[in-house]
Amino acid sequence: MSVEPYREIVLDKDGDGPAGQAAELVALARRGVTDLVVFAHGWNNSPSGATLLCSDFFAPFPELLAPGVEAGYAGVVWPSMMFTDEPVPDFRALVTTFPERERTLVRLTELLALAPPEESAFAEFGGLLRELAGADAEGFAAAGPVPDFLVADPVETCALFAGALEEVPGAVPDGGAGRLWKGGREALRQTAYYVMKHRAGRVGERGLGPLLAEVARAAPGLRVHLVGHSMGARLVAYALRGLSGALRPVRSMTLLQGAFSHYAFAARLPHDPGRSGALRDMQLRVRGPVVACHSEHDAALGVLYPLASRAARDPASLTGPPGRLAARDPRWGAIGWDGVQGVPGSARRTLAAALRDGVPASGCVSVDASEAVRSHSDVRRPELARVVVSAARIGRR
Repeated sequence: MSVEPYREIVLDKDGDGPAGQAAELVALARRGVTDLVVFAHGWNNSPSGATLLCSDFFAPFPELLAPGVEAGYAGVVWPSMMFTDEPVPDFRALVTTFPERERTLVRLTELLALAPPEESAFAEFGGLLRELAGADAEGFAAAGPVPDFLVADPVETCALFAGALEEVPGAVPDGGAGRLWKGGREALRQTAYYVMKHRAGRVGERGLGPLLAEVARAAPGLRVHLVGHSMGARLVAYALRGLSGALRPVRSMTLLQGAFSHYAFAARLPHDPGRSGALRDMQLRVRGPVVACHSEHDAALGVLYPLASRAARDPASLTGPPGRLAARDPRWGAIGWDGVQGVPGSARRTLAAALRDGVPASGCVSVDASEAVRSHSDVRRPELARVVVSAARIGRR
């Protein structure tokens, strides 16, 4: 690990973890730590990969801190997997993430490897995807309606995802059944995405949030700064729902290429004023700023995230051209694509301006990090560490 003191917060898919983790963080405060920076990874294949990411991300911090700041560091390690701009997760990675579905995964990977042209093979593939998700016609994993792409015609679904993949820079178009099975691989990944989407929120709300509340009660002076990448951004944001209104230990939150809705904090959705974002007003539980770093170079969030969101909620859209959906239809945009939307008074900054002048001391702030962040996973950047330090108000002047 590149920094000390460092502690790991280990949480399972339900947000449960080993006893004593809160006590270890409280002990840091009693040793003189004033500020605790907590980083949650996105989709990783293994705990060791998550730890390496934490080490790389935290490495610049000691040189950035102001005199008198005693920082501690924590990495949230949770069962996750790679997201959309990485190679398709291999069989072993999927089994690690979904051990209870090993038999289903064996057959899914066989079909993807064989790529049979028969319509019956695609029908079987669609049924296996629903089985992987724990979905049926009545519900999706007891967490809401079945995403439409899981119950639509499997050939149309594979064609939809194949078209989206062809819009990613550098993609090589294919034809025939091979093209459809490329879309099938994306459909598998998007099915895993929906399971992970609910998992990240659950781990944050039921795991990290209550753990931070326990720490706050025992060490009320400890300032906590939350940072999350991709699905980890969703995790730390949902942790705010796990804090009671009276406890406000979080002094800043920085979301790096966040893989959740850009309307999450909105009191009213522009396209549906009777509804609010899933995290309405949760930003008020942060004493300082909520900073969303976004990049136009993030193909995962610019094309594939909104494609999945649209395909899940709008049946008619399954046969429409996918396009660069985040730009064409803002309903489906991710916070890591264009920042916070729908929250009046939110500030917007370029990365250069944020590094030069700092970020506002409170409220929602969107920082366009396109000049440094060139892909979804490109977060091992000293510039982003400087944004976190600025949001936390712990950096050198």
